[in-house]
Formats: sequence, structure tokens, C-alpha cells
Amino acid sequence: QVQLVESGGGLVQAGGSLRISCAASERTFGDYAMGWFRRAPGKEREFVATISWNGAVTYYTDSVKGRFSISRDNAKNTVYLQMNSLKPEDTAVYYCAAARGPYEVEKLYDYWGQGTQVSVSS
Repeated sequence: QVQLVESGGGLVQAGGSLRISCAASERTFGDYAMGWFRRAPGKEREFVATISWNGAVTYYTDSVKGRFSISRDNAKNTVYLQMNSLKPEDTAVYYCAAARGPYEVEKLYDYWGQGTQVSVSS
């Protein structure tokens, strides 16, 4: 029903910045909360950030607070994750997902992107 296409991943030096994007199909994007999750090598997938349908509410996992910022542009059907002060431990595959609310629980998300690789070097 809603398709998600991610872009912007790549290799960045520690301390640098990167902005990744997720473009959604036009049909229902404005009705969905959007979230970012990530899976680091050898670890389970974890919640990173989420934003409500109108952008009024955001939540972040503790490890990225003050460094990452989630935003959305409903006119462009796109959600962004601005990542600053990147650390090697941020290295992971980052996934975009859509849900009916700004949840932190992976099981509550209905649609998922394919994932984009973010690598942070020392």
C-alpha cells in the first residue's frame, strides 16, 4: 500500500555529518508516522527516531539524542534523518518504516524500506 525508497547512505569520517532520505508513495504518506531503525553488525535491529504524521511529535533513542534530527516534508512525501557528530558505533544498515503512530516498537510498523548502509570510519 505504501512503498519506501531510501537514499543518501555512504561512508563518512567520525565527527562528520550525513543526511539520509526516505521517499514514500504518495497515496497514504501524509497519514503515517515515520520511523528510522538501524541494525549494526552482530546486533539486533533497534529504534532510532520517529516523527508523527504532522511533524509535531518526535522521539529519539538515547544514544542519538542531540546528534540526530528527524524531519519530514509531506508535500514531497519524504522523511529525513540528519546525522551529525557521527561515531563509528553509528555504523549500521538504516531502515525507514511507516506506522499509524510515532511508535518506538518495531512490531507496530507496517511498511519497511530496503535499508541503506551508513559506515563511519575512525
